[in-house]
Amino acid sequence: MSITNTKLQKVIIVEDDLAIKTLLCTVLEYNFVVSAFENGMEALAYMQQGNIPDIIISDLNTPVLNGYDLLVQIKSSNFFSAVPIIILSGEEASDTRIKCLMAGADDYIIKPFNPRELEVRINVILKRYGKTLITTNF
Repeated sequence: MSITNTKLQKVIIVEDDLAIKTLLCTVLEYNFVVSAFENGMEALAYMQQGNIPDIIISDLNTPVLNGYDLLVQIKSSNFFSAVPIIILSGEEASDTRIKCLMAGADDYIIKPFNPRELEVRINVILKRYGKTLITTNF
């Protein structure tokens, strides 16, 4: 199945692990305009400059402003609250997943993850938000 979109969606990746950040950028840059940051503070500053993404993928444990605090700030903002967020984390505890989902995360994916599954989950979320689906390689 291939659904084509002439306008690439914008994604912000917040990840401090270089290997995972590189993997995410490599997997997603074919279908997205990707901006990657090492912490939530950098991503938030970028957004405050008018760079609003279609979706954010954030690690939970990043320095300066972690993924949970970024999630809370985004979802409590009148300006950014409609931006969907996927939390990507090695933290498997059910309490942590519940806390993030209750704070407004659209999904919570545990590392290690299947890049193809991530792309499908992104598409499902974008569809839910009424955004055009990206081209997929199925």
